[in-house]
Amino acid sequence: MKKTHYLTILLLIVSSPPIFAQIGGIEDSVNDVSDTIRTIFPIILGGVIFLVGFLFNAGHFFGENADLKKGITRVLVFVLIAGAVVGIFTYLIGIVV
Repeated sequence: MKKTHYLTILLLIVSSPPIFAQIGGIEDSVNDVSDTIRTIFPIILGGVIFLVGFLFNAGHFFGENADLKKGITRVLVFVLIAGAVVGIFTYLIGIVV
């Protein structure tokens, strides 16, 4: 019985370093992915916000009652407000993580 316990403890001690090495490798790859997401996040979110703003104000660009100045003004106001929101989120992500 004691031989089984000694053998089990020996195998646990021998197998421990590879387990820690795998955890370190996973952590590094997760950090790389999170850095990439932090870099790309504002660009993608800004593009999506611009498209949504344009689609909501598309009626001012096309049709019988098209008013180009009013459409551009509304899209720019929407993009400025959304840009401020993206900036705040980016700032908070930089602080927290």
